[in-house]
Amino acid sequence: MSLIQTWGDVFSTSLINLWQGFIGFVPNLLGAIILFIIGWVVGSVVAKAITHLLDMVKLNKLFESAGVEGFVARAGLKLNVSGFIGAIVKWFLIVVFLMASLEIIGLTQVNDFLREAVLYYLPKVIIAAFVLIIATVIADAMKKLVLASAKAANVKSANMLGSITLYAIWIFAFIIALAELGIASAFMQILFTGFIAALAIALGLAFGIGGKDVAAKILTKISNDVSSKE
Repeated sequence: MSLIQTWGDVFSTSLINLWQGFIGFVPNLLGAIILFIIGWVVGSVVAKAITHLLDMVKLNKLFESAGVEGFVARAGLKLNVSGFIGAIVKWFLIVVFLMASLEIIGLTQVNDFLREAVLYYLPKVIIAAFVLIIATVIADAMKKLVLASAKAANVKSANMLGSITLYAIWIFAFIIALAELGIASAFMQILFTGFIAALAIALGLAFGIGGKDVAAKILTKISNDVSSKE
């Protein structure tokens, strides 16, 4: 009887401890759930407010007028810069509240992972995205400038020069974005060096071939002027 009684005491003590632990954990769990729901609501409301504000200042039309819409459409996507920014803000706030909720219930390891993987990496993703967006605007403007200048100089390879300028800026921005994300930094440095060298050779050939006719016209004009004076 003493052995059975001892086992019974151990079993009952274990159940009591388990029940007490559960009772002590439930308030923390409920608090964490409520806090996470609040964070979700706050993130959604703030995101809608920011999206509405950016729509009021016509941010999407600004990027459309810069030619970004066509670039994004070729990738099979729809341009919505204000919605994209609003979504980033929403999920950032949700993750912040989620981390606070996990801290309440004591899941510190998951919390540390979110802090390192999300809050540390998310700003890099945002910066990389904005680099690509801004580069698209600049690339389109520079292509038009180079194209107009080359056509004004009667360069036959004007379209090629414009395309080289466009893709050069895109590739340069893509390399910067990858470097910001920390993806294959050493490889990106080698690729960047090779890209600059190839670009220099391509531009040299393009200007050489395209400028040949211009130089010939200038020399012919000078020769005619000298002949007329004689």
